[in-house]
Amino acid sequence: MATETPETTETAPDETAGYTQPEIDVAGLTRLLDGRYAEMRDLVRKNLVKSADVLEQAETLDIPAFKDLVKDVVVEVAATGQTAVAFPSEYGGSDDTGAAIAAFETMAFGDLSVLIKMGVQFGLFGGAIQQLGTKHHHDAYLTAVISGELMGCFAMTEAGHGSNVQALGTVATYDVETQEFVITTPHDSAHKDYIGNAGRHGELAVVFAQLEIGGTSEGVHAFVVPIRVDGEPAPGVRIEDCGRKMGLNGVDNGRLWFDGVRVPRTALLNRFADVTPTGVYESPIENPNKRFFTMLGTLVLGRVCVGGAGINASKVALAIAVKYAARRRQFDTAPDQPEQLLLDYGQHQRRLFPLLARTYALHFAQEVLASRCHDVFSGVVDDEADRRALESRAAGTKALGTWHGTRTIQECREACGGAGYISKNRFEALKADTDVFTTFEGDNHVLLQLVAKGLLTGYASDFSDLDQLGMVKFVAGTAVDTVLERTNVHKLLERVKDLLPGGDEWDQEAGLLDPNFQEAMFRFREEHMLSGVARRLKRGVDEGMDAGEVFSRVQDHVIATARAHVERLVLDAFVEKVVEMPAGDNKVAMGLMVDLYALTTIEADRAWFMEHGRLTTQRSKAISREINALCRKVRPVAVDLVDAFGIPPEVMRAEELLTWGD
Repeated sequence: MATETPETTETAPDETAGYTQPEIDVAGLTRLLDGRYAEMRDLVRKNLVKSADVLEQAETLDIPAFKDLVKDVVVEVAATGQTAVAFPSEYGGSDDTGAAIAAFETMAFGDLSVLIKMGVQFGLFGGAIQQLGTKHHHDAYLTAVISGELMGCFAMTEAGHGSNVQALGTVATYDVETQEFVITTPHDSAHKDYIGNAGRHGELAVVFAQLEIGGTSEGVHAFVVPIRVDGEPAPGVRIEDCGRKMGLNGVDNGRLWFDGVRVPRTALLNRFADVTPTGVYESPIENPNKRFFTMLGTLVLGRVCVGGAGINASKVALAIAVKYAARRRQFDTAPDQPEQLLLDYGQHQRRLFPLLARTYALHFAQEVLASRCHDVFSGVVDDEADRRALESRAAGTKALGTWHGTRTIQECREACGGAGYISKNRFEALKADTDVFTTFEGDNHVLLQLVAKGLLTGYASDFSDLDQLGMVKFVAGTAVDTVLERTNVHKLLERVKDLLPGGDEWDQEAGLLDPNFQEAMFRFREEHMLSGVARRLKRGVDEGMDAGEVFSRVQDHVIATARAHVERLVLDAFVEKVVEMPAGDNKVAMGLMVDLYALTTIEADRAWFMEHGRLTTQRSKAISREINALCRKVRPVAVDLVDAFGIPPEVMRAEELLTWGD
């Protein structure tokens, strides 16, 4: 148990009857959180400690010097083998995607410019070469990429197009006579923008461009293009630094223009498509939309990693805020008594503990996602439907994880008062550097639309081919009956009835902590929302409305449905993890976290449950009372729960907050 945790305040007898405060094994809980990659996470922690001074230097160096320092740290970490694990063994890696995800997540405890620079170099740039290229490209580049000797960029986003990658403006025209591709920025809105590593250090870029052969467009493909030679822009390449940003100023984001830049035919990353010397386009995937989404699907690892980073950044904020509140006193409650500890106030518990529970829940949901990602990328699972489900789950977990990060960091900053506003207490960097996570690797609202598309189409064979308008027509035409049959309210009630205490009697006070009740509430909400979306899409099409207008009118419902689905997946992952735990106090503590996550999620959407007859006002009030009681039970073990994250003190910093009262 943590020594700084004071005795808990008294609670009402009915809340503690039959309840014994758990004695948490912090080291054991850390092992549970670290999972199968504990050794890799420990290596990352050691590397974080070695480079911990980068956090302080970020506040004192000018931006060019800070960018160079971040690059040096990235190269130093690469020398330990940490960044190589996802790559093939013949190039110095260990073919372990799961270990790479664990390493990236854990690096989020430290400076986030270092983290994102690593993500650009080894995840996006190196990952694109590995996943989209073939042996020729692997032999030419991977060893130097893994060591950090060759720095590169992932040049996809343009000023005019971000999420809509299929409409990118950059053009790669094949010249049969010279057997070269000519890379061109045809107009200013087609210039590559916000490209990490482009502003200062990148030598090569994986450039996504529209492939044109003999006047025919074959869609977006990726090419390896030199952007610097001996530190200067390559011929035909114009480079601008993006300038100072809200955060992540150790990452050299830049803009790229191409004016007839010529690269050899072998510069095409040709795993999924190739061009012969005579200009014949070849691909094993005939459908161009399917080919495009297959190429993008290989890059899903970025979304998995960014979501995990957002969750781990939340852990840092919570560790600081909870430990500070266990020391800081404000206002006396009785004459001749010491002032009250912040963490003993019910409102302070309400602010922090539900976020703590959601962080634990998201951690274990991320663990499930990472495991499935590893299985797909390692070839253990090679089913197309599994890949589609992985893409959907990665999109949803990334959206919820990064939104949770921004919310949690802000709440924790406020919970630390004015001290949280001091740079050395870490919140300035956490807030600024994670803000962009909600739009990294796809805007979160767009990603939730991807989740909903999979649900509505049942991950049909042409799921990847469907844009928003195609989805509307598909659901309204061939899929709606299946969706409505599966989500028929009466059948849904029958399915969840056995999960409920007392059968279909939803309004009784008992059973709020029953996991079956919690699951039934989450599942009913998800499937009822899904059926509502399907009905509204069909009704709009049947009434002759334009498909785009139909989608626009139902878009808020689509996003709410996706969020409900992902929140249910998070609950399922958390419950499954706790069920697997051996009996003991750690399991009791995790049970508190499950209940707190489930009930606060229901409480946050209580209006929907009441509108749809799943909650009475009395039962809604009972949920709020139960949440307050759970917070009081969490109070004595709160410091242990954040200590279990295993954040090295050297990178948490915040000495002023964490030594308050010493």
